[in-house]
Amino acid sequence: MIQRLQTIYLLIATILSALSPIFLRRFEAGKVNHVRTLLENQSLTESLVPILSLVSALIMCITIFLFKNRKYQILLCQISIMINVFLLGLLIYLSQILSGELNGSKKDIGMFIPLFVILLLYLAKKAIKKDEDLVKSVDRLR
Repeated sequence: MIQRLQTIYLLIATILSALSPIFLRRFEAGKVNHVRTLLENQSLTESLVPILSLVSALIMCITIFLFKNRKYQILLCQISIMINVFLLGLLIYLSQILSGELNGSKKDIGMFIPLFVILLLYLAKKAIKKDEDLVKSVDRLR
């Protein structure tokens, strides 16, 4: 159901989550390393960032097409919210241990994309719950 409000929320969150590895950058001593190169690093915490982001986008994409099973949609939204909370915490941790702070290091706005995704997922979950309550109330009237 493309016309539903929760589908629009989930679609925007999916796009943001899928594009977040492109927007995330690490600035170290004047050179820019995109997250795409983080998979080549040896650090497990740095390689988890793009993986978790893409897993979250995949879960949200699956959630869009499960519009007939609203309880499962709510469950997948909650799982995706937990993944994004963990991703946000991981990004905050990585920004705290970021070296080169005195050499013009900058923290990109892409670090806060999981926060926007969490907000959109919360709004989608709320809209799905509202639809579920509406269906239950109609079933009681029959």
